[in-house]
Amino acid sequence: MSLLEPLTIDDVRAARERIAETITRTPLLRLHVDAPMEIYLKLENLQPIGSFKLRGATNAMRTLSAPSLARGVYTASAGNMAQGVAWGARALGVPCTVVMPDSAPRTKVEATERLGARVVSLSYEDWWQTLADHGRPGIDGTFIHPVADRAVIAGNGTIGLEIVEDLPDVDAVLVPVGGGGLICGIATAVRALTPRARIIGCEVSTSTPLTAAFDANAPVSVERTPSFVDGIGGRGVLPAMWPLLRALVHDTRVAPLADVIAAVRLLAERARVVAEGAGATPVAAALGAAPAWRRVICVVSGGNIDSSVLARILNGETV
Repeated sequence: MSLLEPLTIDDVRAARERIAETITRTPLLRLHVDAPMEIYLKLENLQPIGSFKLRGATNAMRTLSAPSLARGVYTASAGNMAQGVAWGARALGVPCTVVMPDSAPRTKVEATERLGARVVSLSYEDWWQTLADHGRPGIDGTFIHPVADRAVIAGNGTIGLEIVEDLPDVDAVLVPVGGGGLICGIATAVRALTPRARIIGCEVSTSTPLTAAFDANAPVSVERTPSFVDGIGGRGVLPAMWPLLRALVHDTRVAPLADVIAAVRLLAERARVVAEGAGATPVAAALGAAPAWRRVICVVSGGNIDSSVLARILNGETV
């Protein structure tokens, strides 16, 4: 079945059965701040690897045939999918290689290596090309795309099932957008079960590929300013993902980098939640938005922030 064919709620429910023994059913926590709306946090930073990526990676590997698994697996990731695939490969006893950009945080590289994966470091350009090409010559194993893979998206969609079960009358779900696999999975479940809820893609001002694509009604290249927000903000929407994003996402919100930094600090100080930049972006977007909704869920996609970066943020220093 082509990636361009939309997933169904049955695909997501089947994924939940496959991954139930591996992933954590993460809690929904009310964020008590002065805001014109109720804000709830979906805490995917509490997964065993510190991010939602374990869901999609696990589902993708458990749909592979035995011969495909025997060859080993590899992925391209700035850090979180790297850990998800490495975790799953270790559990299955198969080799794992991860292609990472040379700008990846050392914390994420070391975490991936601790899980037994071999890390191949490339320039950002070559790493991005690996994503665009769905693989890289010379690396053995079955490539698991971190975004444009139906099984990965279905695994991510299990978050949407939990959201609707825990807060059926949610008005909007704010999701960080990198490649789009997370928001497309969540949207598949939420739109099927709670059609009135709005699905909002959240980006940081240093790179806004989805917002630019919506403005142009097509994927376009955007300028990217590197920052500590490493999990979102690529150079453009992957063409394979554009039809799904256009069909499933209602709108986008762009948060200034300074607001994301403030959101990381607020989450740590007020909620005792450690969030990486991508995970804090929906909170920054919600706090900066007009009061269009009554109940909002912000998906805190991960908590794998470099400890030195977090320390500087908490101390009010420049990041």
